[in-house]
Amino acid sequence: MNTLTDIGLENPIYPQFPVRASKVQTKLNYSFIIKKAWEGYDASKSIREIEDISAMVSTNHVFRITFHDDDIIIAKLSYFGKYENFKEDHRIIHALSNNLLYPFENLLAKSLLKNNRVYVYRHRQGKTDAWVVFYNPSRIDRSLPRRLEDHHIIKLGQQVGKFHKACSRVKNVLPKSSKTLRTDIAALQQQLETNERHFGSAMQVDFLKYHCDLFFKNRSNYNMKSFEIIPVFIDWNIGNFSVTDDLELYSRWDYDWFRMSYRILDFYFFSRVVSNAGDRTVFSYYINTMMEDRFILFLKEYHKVNPITADEIRFLKEAYRFFILNYVIKDGKHFFNEQYAKKLQAEAFEVYLPSVDRDFDAEKIIDALKLN
Repeated sequence: MNTLTDIGLENPIYPQFPVRASKVQTKLNYSFIIKKAWEGYDASKSIREIEDISAMVSTNHVFRITFHDDDIIIAKLSYFGKYENFKEDHRIIHALSNNLLYPFENLLAKSLLKNNRVYVYRHRQGKTDAWVVFYNPSRIDRSLPRRLEDHHIIKLGQQVGKFHKACSRVKNVLPKSSKTLRTDIAALQQQLETNERHFGSAMQVDFLKYHCDLFFKNRSNYNMKSFEIIPVFIDWNIGNFSVTDDLELYSRWDYDWFRMSYRILDFYFFSRVVSNAGDRTVFSYYINTMMEDRFILFLKEYHKVNPITADEIRFLKEAYRFFILNYVIKDGKHFFNEQYAKKLQAEAFEVYLPSVDRDFDAEKIIDALKLN
């Protein structure tokens, strides 16, 4: 077993093209901000070294901090989104980590507290607005192989079903969340009205408006009131969690896309984890992984532990549409580094969004799970 000192890294996806920092990144003095953040937490303990251990795929930065007494903690620095959402998410995650029961009581990394609250530092200077949170280093056990075999998929489906049930049991004691799918897509619609140039040509903007409208229209086709809202982490890349020798979930890190929402939002990334292609160095967000028999095997095992409804399977299409609209289109230029943002957004127009209503067949999964 190893101690994880690079918590926050996505799976080791390093682009096969050069990574250039954004204009915002080049202006930030990360070490200075981290030092100021730590001084606000405990100025009596001095830092010896600050090492940037970020995956370089997103604009968020993760640091390993070593103190003069050889203690180590992890710091996450972000300047994307809203400070209030960043603080809210980490307080929910901390409450979740403290309230999860066996066997998941140590699954999540613990944030450092001050005065019994998650310590979040906000650095505002000129145009700079950045936020820092500290974690205890998590521990890792085993990583799943880049391409899973059937026995891996079966066990993963069972484990995720159990984990979602554990999250469901504690949902009522967690702090309230202000983010919803509706508010995020509404924010995109407003941006499309007020800042069209940011999203491309007039035709592309109309295309995005069409898919936003379709998302809201299609929500009325499902019994959404029956969909439970639980903590979901969405970005379940193989490099974001570890398992035991028995393939039980052992640790989970990287909380960039955490939110309180429907469990279905987690499923698209699990379809990528179990896909026939396996973990890839250069990645895209194609919908076809949810049509593979390997994903259906995952869902069958999940369903045995934590039953899924037919409407939830039908909503998978809209969960995917939301993911592309919100995380790739609305936030992509802020979250991903410049090259990946351009690549993924171009593919969103050319491939991802056109495929939503063409290539996903919920009835195939519903029949396989015998939900009719």
